[in-house]
Amino acid sequence: MAYCWKTDLNPSESHEEQHEHQELHSVNPPPSSSQLSLGFDQLVDEINNKIPFYQREIEENTVSVPSSPKHSLDEAQQISLNEFNSKSSELSCHQVRKTPVIGFRPSALPNPQNINKESSGRNPTGKHHGADVYRFDISAPSSASLDQINSQTELENKNPNYHIGFERSIPPIYPSFSTDFMPKEENKRKRNANTVEPSSMLFKGSLLPRMCDSSWPKDIEMTGCSIQLIEVPEGSNMTLASFCDKVKKIRETYHAADINSNSGKIWSTATAFPYQLFSNTKFSINIFIGDSTQLLHFMPHANYLVKDLIAEILHFWTNDQLFHKDYLLSICGYEEFLQNDRSLGSHKIFQKDKSVIQLNLQNNREAPGKLSRKHEDDHSPFFLNQLLEFMHIWKISRQCLSTIIKKYDSHLKYLLKTQDLKDIFDKAHCFFFSSSPHKARQNVESIIEEVKNICSVLGCVETKQITDAVNKLNLILQRKSESFHQNSETPAKGWIEKVTTELSTSIYQLIDVYCNSFYTDFQPLNTAVSVSCVNPGLHPHLSFTVYAAHNIPEAWVHGYKAFSFSCWLTYAGKKLFQVRNYKNIPVKKLFFFLVNWNETITFPLEIKSLPKESMLTIKLFGINCATNNAEILAWTSLPLFPKDKIILGSVLFSMTLHSEPPIEIIAPGVWDISQPSPVILQIDFPATEWEYVKLDVEDSRSNLEEPPKECLKHIARLSQKQSPLLLSEEKRRYLWFYRFYCNNENCSLPLVLGSAPGWDERTTSEMHSILRRWKFSHPLEALGLLTSSFPDQEIRKVAVQQLDNLLNDELLDYLPQLVQAVKFEWNLESPLVQLLLHRSLQSIQIAHRLYWLLKDAQNEAYFKSWYQKLLAALQFCAGKALSDEFSKEMKLIEILGGIGEKVKSASELQRQDVLKKEIGRLEEFFQSIHTCHLPLNPAVCIKGIDHKACSYFTSNALPLKITFINANPMGKNISIIFKAGDDLRQDMLVLQIVQMMDNIWLQEGLDMQMIIYRCLSTGKGQGLVQMVPDAVTLAKIHRHAGLMGPLKENTIKKWFSQHNHLKADYEKALSNFFYSCAGWCVVTFILGVCDRHNDNIMLTKSGHMFHIDFGKILGHAQTFGGIKRDRAPFIFTSEMEYFITEGGKNPQHFQDFVELCCRAYNIVRRHSQLLLNLLEMMLHAGLPELSGIQDLKYVYNNLRPQDTDLEATSHFTKKIKESLECFPVKLNNLIHTLAQMTAISPAKCTSQNFPRESCLPSATRSIQRAAILRFSNRTSPLYLIQVTHNNNETSLTEKSFEQFSKLHSQLQKQFASLTLPEFPHWWHLPFTDSDHKRFRDLNHYMEQILTGSYEIANSDCVLEFFLSEPVQQTLEESSPLFLGEMFPDKVPKVQLVITYEDVKLTILVKHMKNIHLPDGSAPSAHVEFYLLPYPSEVRRRKTKSVPKCTDPTYNEIVVYDEVTELQGHVLMLIVKSKATFVGAINIQLCNVPLNEEKWYPLGNSII
Repeated sequence: MAYCWKTDLNPSESHEEQHEHQELHSVNPPPSSSQLSLGFDQLVDEINNKIPFYQREIEENTVSVPSSPKHSLDEAQQISLNEFNSKSSELSCHQVRKTPVIGFRPSALPNPQNINKESSGRNPTGKHHGADVYRFDISAPSSASLDQINSQTELENKNPNYHIGFERSIPPIYPSFSTDFMPKEENKRKRNANTVEPSSMLFKGSLLPRMCDSSWPKDIEMTGCSIQLIEVPEGSNMTLASFCDKVKKIRETYHAADINSNSGKIWSTATAFPYQLFSNTKFSINIFIGDSTQLLHFMPHANYLVKDLIAEILHFWTNDQLFHKDYLLSICGYEEFLQNDRSLGSHKIFQKDKSVIQLNLQNNREAPGKLSRKHEDDHSPFFLNQLLEFMHIWKISRQCLSTIIKKYDSHLKYLLKTQDLKDIFDKAHCFFFSSSPHKARQNVESIIEEVKNICSVLGCVETKQITDAVNKLNLILQRKSESFHQNSETPAKGWIEKVTTELSTSIYQLIDVYCNSFYTDFQPLNTAVSVSCVNPGLHPHLSFTVYAAHNIPEAWVHGYKAFSFSCWLTYAGKKLFQVRNYKNIPVKKLFFFLVNWNETITFPLEIKSLPKESMLTIKLFGINCATNNAEILAWTSLPLFPKDKIILGSVLFSMTLHSEPPIEIIAPGVWDISQPSPVILQIDFPATEWEYVKLDVEDSRSNLEEPPKECLKHIARLSQKQSPLLLSEEKRRYLWFYRFYCNNENCSLPLVLGSAPGWDERTTSEMHSILRRWKFSHPLEALGLLTSSFPDQEIRKVAVQQLDNLLNDELLDYLPQLVQAVKFEWNLESPLVQLLLHRSLQSIQIAHRLYWLLKDAQNEAYFKSWYQKLLAALQFCAGKALSDEFSKEMKLIEILGGIGEKVKSASELQRQDVLKKEIGRLEEFFQSIHTCHLPLNPAVCIKGIDHKACSYFTSNALPLKITFINANPMGKNISIIFKAGDDLRQDMLVLQIVQMMDNIWLQEGLDMQMIIYRCLSTGKGQGLVQMVPDAVTLAKIHRHAGLMGPLKENTIKKWFSQHNHLKADYEKALSNFFYSCAGWCVVTFILGVCDRHNDNIMLTKSGHMFHIDFGKILGHAQTFGGIKRDRAPFIFTSEMEYFITEGGKNPQHFQDFVELCCRAYNIVRRHSQLLLNLLEMMLHAGLPELSGIQDLKYVYNNLRPQDTDLEATSHFTKKIKESLECFPVKLNNLIHTLAQMTAISPAKCTSQNFPRESCLPSATRSIQRAAILRFSNRTSPLYLIQVTHNNNETSLTEKSFEQFSKLHSQLQKQFASLTLPEFPHWWHLPFTDSDHKRFRDLNHYMEQILTGSYEIANSDCVLEFFLSEPVQQTLEESSPLFLGEMFPDKVPKVQLVITYEDVKLTILVKHMKNIHLPDGSAPSAHVEFYLLPYPSEVRRRKTKSVPKCTDPTYNEIVVYDEVTELQGHVLMLIVKSKATFVGAINIQLCNVPLNEEKWYPLGNSII
């Protein structure tokens, strides 16, 4: 943050005139934080250029303030103080209670008899629980006051019932630095030295009391009240210093010499061994030995340990006795090593790559980890401020403050040295400075000016004590000495010394408060003198005084006529109470503008009833001069009980200028109150210190009775909600009532604890009791306890303890959520932060990913300071080598960002030239650093760029395509996309969830052939995306299929046929598409991925399909004219079905596809809790599409965890059919394709050009004739056509009637001027025997086309129609199905799953096959059920009909209730096509295998 020196006040005005109230009524908008300043940027030069004219007379650089002579308080002050102490004593007596109280307690009171002894010396223990500075008034208690305190304490000690739950003390009112309270010898010595020793009582204005064993010298004895600053590298604030100390201790547990934790190598990620996936699998592995070209081939089993493979390689390679521990296997092309103690199949690379895997055997000693920590790292100090961005602010403020203090010291000494006040007073009696009044005035003005400069450096904060002291100096200047004393016999010199002492002490106290409130790298040598304190009595309610808002911007002064504030008390994102101050106060002008409320706020809530993690939020309002409305201008938020103790004394808090505080995420780190901001709020807290006391509640489960079964069932149903956010208030109450019956088998812990009715002490204690006895089924169950719903530190601690059981590779998958969970920790020393730092020291993979997550998180609106500190701690723990790699990667991103900006700003014609020129910056970068790890993947090391392969894309964001040269000679070049202007955080989340689902499927033995590319957000609106080799968009495939490509059925099938000429390759591509398409259907449905068009779907030649661009998720579809563009549940079009069923030839493939989708869907549903927890933890990450409970409910509704597998199967099948029948999807693809065709320009990215299609037959080729041999009546009726070429060769192809119709339409458009033969449209056919008529008419139509116009017969579309997609089988190999002929060897069947539970009979109708009408055509079949012997009208059930299909899929559920037994019941199943009978079967239910899929043959009559 930049700081500017504010304009000085008019020096000719008196300070009294300057601080008079001014109401200004011009309207100005509130400035942003970047426009406001604290005011000391120009200070260094200004001060260094000014040297006092009397500098030669000054010999010392410290401020020496003479001790004030003995004086007593005025009578009014004494009476007020005595009455106050008397009342507080009486109040304390009446507050004694016999009932125990829970929560916070005031700390023990120091012995009041030792007050006099300890008031002037340093406390030997360094611990005080008493009052701090509340106001800086110079006052001291009378002896009567101390007697009252003593008597009050004695009275309390006599009550034996008082110390229950709370222990309380009334701390003494600290004496001033008057010598009345000093030991006589010490007093005499100090007086002779003409200085005053400040009280050594520690000033606790910070969130943590400053400890006695801190870094400043202990043996220095001050020779005067000198303002001396010392440097504190670890920071003046104890919270920061404590965090630094914790980080150092964590790093010290991992020594650089420990090769196990500091290998410096990147280990390949591994999972639990997927037994179902690799039951009897062998891998094909090529082994390279060192740098040699020698190649060994092995085929080990998947469960083979890596170390055993190494031993086998060594045995085969040499006969020497070599230890496998000395060798490692690395993945060729990557700096990634297999883990010796894990099996091959456990590594993710083996789970995803089924081709031949290339490995390199390396000697472990010869391959040192270049990223390992060195011995020097173990001994490097950790000063957090040196790694933070705002370190320069500290340095400037320390330099400025030191310089100004020296000047202030010089002026002050000159004043005291040159004025012999006693002689002047004796001669003139009433005129001060008569010998040189102008010089004296100038001297005092200089002192006041330096005081103002000091306040300016310290955040433009001017305390009341400084204001009072400055006013007294002004009075001296105006020769009003009578105002300073009541007795004319008092020496004037004594009053001057008194005022200067008061001024220096006030400055000292301000510095101390500032250093305790904010992070600085300096602090005063000794703590400031405690001169007064707030009411030390024990107040049962939360109370504090909002004193003032300092440094009000001038724009606010002109735009707002008055200011007020409100106080909110929140817990876990919910408001506990709100107090609004309607007292509007105008701005005052002293040194600076401030609003001085000085108003005490009391909440009607007892301190003991407040949760330990309560947050106080204060909002600043301004009354707009123009509208007279109150507008929020700034706010701040702070924890009430940091370190389990309430805040004490005066504290300064920075205020953020964000318009509205985010109540739902209010936590200690939401806004850094410890960094100076343009507006600073001063709050004075009471001096009584409350300490949290944990309540131990006895377990009351001993007398529990066995709950009824209905209760347990209801608990199980409620547990399906997975998240407490999804529970209604009524269901929460029910679950909490039966909390003792909940366990890990019927419920989850986050649900039980989240259903608690409140967070009072007793409820919290019961939650802790449940927490202690709970047995976690899996560590990941604890993820739900780290959401914003659980701020309780004990709960979060247990959650982290569970997560600590995860291996590093497992924890790596959940880092994004854990980084977000840091927001709701109570401090940076929390167990979660410690876990992250520990794991980053154990794994470079974790350290690398954590670095970029923290780097990106700093761009969020809140919690930036916490992430900065955590990132600095990570860099310290990582060591110099890895930290340098981070810096190189960051530099690479900065260069890419600069290139992207210049390409964007260039004109379209100049962009390519600008790109070529700017690429030179990358070449210079690699020339200077040689190698750099890729931010997307730390295992990839790059050494340069292939500038010829670099380009840019023509989309709106103009992303760059950069190809890096792999530093590993065995590796391939790596292409990435750099995006600027797109928020990739949402893409990262979706891809993380997809990866999670894929891991779940693999563990279940299901390889869905998912391609999950890497994506990394590297800053606000920028990031990197991995490019998948040989992948093209579906839109390009459509465009190359012609104008109507998106509407064609065979587009995808044709493209794969052209790129997979071998039968094995084609079948492999079909299989890959089959699985990957099913996987992405499940993924996009669950996550509600929208904005799906053919430019967001990609295909590889090997058959893999995958989705890209996840800017719209969770059902947030784009609308056009109020209509959603995404109408289908997910993308599964008829052209995809056409490819899967091979043009309808294999309709059972569609049934298999539905089965695969439903199986994958049900597997994911079993892990609904994990997925919902991961999404809930990201609710406050600032993602545009994931921000509220409604988004969580959307995923919950799609997962349907409350459904059985049969119900979910039926549900997802309906979604498949909806998607398949959704024509708007094709229409959307067509519109998008047309838009792209009109907007497309010459390709800027040559490597991304769509590969040329196979050349179509030339015009010289001709077809002699074509004839339909037979007709197969399947899902889509197909005609088998024999085509005779001009060389008398023949080929076979299959076409549907719709394809004939499309051919005719194309010919009409292409040859509009020529006469075409008449096409036999459907309206030309009779209603009966239509297939016979088509058979004849189509043969006649083809004959006319091929024997007619030469131009038509040899056109591309005709040749493509007859010659593309040839049928491979011969006539003899095929199984012909002639018109009206049935297959006697193919029995019609129906597949059912029958379940029976609690008198409920459930039948899932899955599929049928080989069903035909009597004429052999495809029926539009439905299924009817009758449960006999009941009347048919009562027990009749039926399914929906599937039109025109011989192998229909239903997946519909039929339910019969109140079936008391299966014995004696028969299920009659009848298949009909409208009213036509198709088949039937009677099933004896007593003999049916339940819960199993079974095919039942259909008979041709009803029995």
